[in-house]
Amino acid sequence: MGKLFTREQARAFLKEGNFKDGDAIADALKEGFKDLIQEALEAELDNKLGYSRYDWKNKETNSSRNGHTKKTLRSEFGNVTVDIPRDTNGDFEPVIEDFDYPFFF
Repeated sequence: MGKLFTREQARAFLKEGNFKDGDAIADALKEGFKDLIQEALEAELDNKLGYSRYDWKNKETNSSRNGHTKKTLRSEFGNVTVDIPRDTNGDFEPVIEDFDYPFFF
């Protein structure tokens, strides 16, 4: 697996964030973690349905997106609330929320 940031990107992130202490950096990383998990959930639903959110012209299923349900994940970053996407058939079960990541417990 590759690095999340190159050294240059990390420095740019730190400079742009103008962080005052380690807690501010941790908060920014927690928010980034949440965004990453959220995008992974959305990509899972895209994959299951066979089309991306705004590409309904290529839809080949009778199921569609049907909003989101909030769920709080406990992680090494603390509690993170994500919006779990739903489908109209009600059979979308995201793998990412139940996967045995070392930071979920």
